[in-house]
Amino acid sequence: MTPSPVPIGREVTFTKTVSESDVYLFAGITGDFSPNHVNQQYMERSSWGRTMAHGALLVGFISTASTLAIADTRTDATRTPIAVGFDKVRFLKPVFLGDTVTTLYRIERFDENKRRTVATVEITNQHDELVAVAGHQLQWVDNG
Repeated sequence: MTPSPVPIGREVTFTKTVSESDVYLFAGITGDFSPNHVNQQYMERSSWGRTMAHGALLVGFISTASTLAIADTRTDATRTPIAVGFDKVRFLKPVFLGDTVTTLYRIERFDENKRRTVATVEITNQHDELVAVAGHQLQWVDNG
């Protein structure tokens, strides 16, 4: 029986205020210059009325939270955690520039056969509104 490398039920949070520079730097890195993210005049004519963050930027916040959740495992020289997937990522509400979002990452279970931790993720804004949800899996690979 292989014990879970991370305690089941562990929760961590990562909180960040999304700035204009976050969105523009992310657009530059990814090449996603959709007017939804970088054209205020265009978005003022939309039902949203303003620009919003990329959904993929929120996925990056999930990655940050997963790193925080496993930070104390870095002293274990026998296994290396590798992200192997996101499941059922849903963007429920837009995240606007200036919003503060909190990513809650919770380890739900350890699949012993696959040697994977399975986590649920909830992202909320400063109004405690759920803006995104996802599942995340880490594969725990033996070091050779």
